[in-house]
Amino acid sequence: MESDEDKRTKESSVRNRRYSIRHPFAADTEMLELKSGSRVSGVTSDLSLGGCFVCARRTLDVGARVRATLKQEGQEVKILAVVRVVKPEVGIGLEFLDVAPDSNATLLVWIENLRKSR
Repeated sequence: MESDEDKRTKESSVRNRRYSIRHPFAADTEMLELKSGSRVSGVTSDLSLGGCFVCARRTLDVGARVRATLKQEGQEVKILAVVRVVKPEVGIGLEFLDVAPDSNATLLVWIENLRKSR
């Protein structure tokens, strides 16, 4: 059974990921909605360690789980994410649930380069 301190630590971690600093970032994005098999493509407008916003012509429902691939300049990051923010006229917000182990280093380099460019 989880202690109160363990619960607070987990909640804090989720909050920190969800509200981490977002940086302008453009990457081609392909998403597969796991339940329906729908495919949506778009371009990210920002990126953080906790998620990104994707400008897309079609949106997915809030709570939908997706497998997404972000591609930029020959590099790619594969993630499992959940849709948290939907703005039908613009696109959808994704919260990263898991980053593929082979993609994690690339994501960290992208974020570090974005931080340095500010």
